[in-house]
Amino acid sequence: MTLFDPPAPLAERLRPRAVSEVVGQTHLLGPGKPLSRVLASGRLGSLILWGPPGVGKTTLARLLAGEVGAHFIALSAVSAGVKDVREATAEAERLRGRGQKTILFLDEIHRFNKAQQDALLPHVESGLLTLIGATTENPSFEVNPALRSRARTLVLEALSQEEVRGLLDRALADPRGLPGTGATDEALDLLARLADGDARRALSTLEVASSLASPITPEAVTEAFGRHLPQMDKNGEDFYNLISALHKSVRGSHVDGALYWLARMLEGGADGLYVARRIVRMAAEDIGLADPQALRLCIAARDTAEFLGSPEGDLALAQAVVYLALAPKSNSVYVAWKRALDAVRDGETLPVPLHLRNAPTALMRQQGYGRGYAYYFDDPGGSFAQTYLPDGVRLGLYQPTGEGWEARVEGRWRKLQHAHGEDEGAGPAAVIDTPAEDA
Repeated sequence: MTLFDPPAPLAERLRPRAVSEVVGQTHLLGPGKPLSRVLASGRLGSLILWGPPGVGKTTLARLLAGEVGAHFIALSAVSAGVKDVREATAEAERLRGRGQKTILFLDEIHRFNKAQQDALLPHVESGLLTLIGATTENPSFEVNPALRSRARTLVLEALSQEEVRGLLDRALADPRGLPGTGATDEALDLLARLADGDARRALSTLEVASSLASPITPEAVTEAFGRHLPQMDKNGEDFYNLISALHKSVRGSHVDGALYWLARMLEGGADGLYVARRIVRMAAEDIGLADPQALRLCIAARDTAEFLGSPEGDLALAQAVVYLALAPKSNSVYVAWKRALDAVRDGETLPVPLHLRNAPTALMRQQGYGRGYAYYFDDPGGSFAQTYLPDGVRLGLYQPTGEGWEARVEGRWRKLQHAHGEDEGAGPAAVIDTPAEDA
C-alpha cells in the first residue's frame, strides 16, 4: 500500500491474525471442541463451513491453513470455473513435490454446478487438495453427496449481540481499527442489535457512522445503517424456514406468531403474491371444511394484494393470516384427497360400473352403458341403493373432524354413510332429509 492508496475497510483491517482472536464459534473452537481437536492433532481434513454472512468463514479457513502450515489458495465460485480448479491443482502438484500441502478455499461453493463440483472429487480423494468450502446455503441441497461424503460439515452460528458489542469495543480500541473514536453506549448497543449477528456488517456500519458524528450517536448509527431489512435469502433455506414457520403458526392458531413471520417475509423482500398463494394453500389444507369461507376470503386477499401492490396490499394478507389463525381447523379433505390419490396410484385400474357410464350413442346403450342408473330426483331410494365405486371396493376416504362447519354436517354424513350401506349394520336405503342450515 502506498500513501495514495485508500486504507482497507475496517472489517479487513480487524481480520483476526490468530485463532485465539476469533469472536464467537465457541462450539467449534472452545476447549475440546471439533476444530480445537483438529488443530491439536495437526491433521486437517476437508471441511464445509456452513453459516450466515459475516460470521468468519473466510477468516477461519485462512487461519486453519496457517495453523497447519499449508499453502492457501482462495477461489470464489461466483467467478471461478473448472479452469481455475485445474490451475490450483497444478500448483498443488508443484508444492507437493516440495513436501507442502495445499488448502483450496472455495467461497460460495453452492454456486458451483454439479460438473464443477465433480471436478474437485479426484483431487480431494487423492489428498492432493484439502478442500474448505464456505456456503450460506444448506449443503444437503447445494453440495453434491459425493463431495459431502469426503468433507466434514461444520455449522457456524451468527454472533450474539454480546459478541458483536465486544467486537465493536475492540474496533474502537485496536490501533488497526478506529482508535480515538468515541461512541455512546446506546449507539453501540443499537448497532449490535441491528447487525443480526453479522460482524462484517457491524464493522462497516461503525466505520461509516464514525464519519458522520463524533462521538458516534444512535442517530449516526441509524443513518449509516440505512433501512433495517431482516436477513432472508429469497431462494435459500431461510426463505423456506420462514414460510414453514408462518404456515405452522397458522395451523397452531397462534395469531402473533403468524403475523410476526408474515412481517419477516414481506419486510425481507418476499414476493407478496407467492406468500398469498401459500396463504390460499393454508386455507385449503388446514382450515378446509371447518370454515368454507376461509378459502374465499384468502382468494380475495390474493386479488387485493395483486391489485394494490405492496405495501397497501400487505394489509389484506395480514387480515387473511389472522382470520386463518383464528378459524377452526380441519384437514379432513386434505387427508381424504391423499388417501384417494394413494388408492388410485397403488391399486389396479378398475372399470367404471356400467350404470355410472355415459351413454351418448345407441351402440353404447346396447352395451349396457347407463342401464339401471337411478336418478336421485326421480328415485332417491334407488339412488342410494346403487354403488358409486368399482364392484367390491370400499374406501372410507373422508372422515369429518367435528370442527366448525363440519360439526354441523357430521350428522348428515353419518346418515349418508348408513343410506349407502357403508357403515356397520346398515339398513335399507332411505331418503336423507337434512335441515337447510346443515346443508
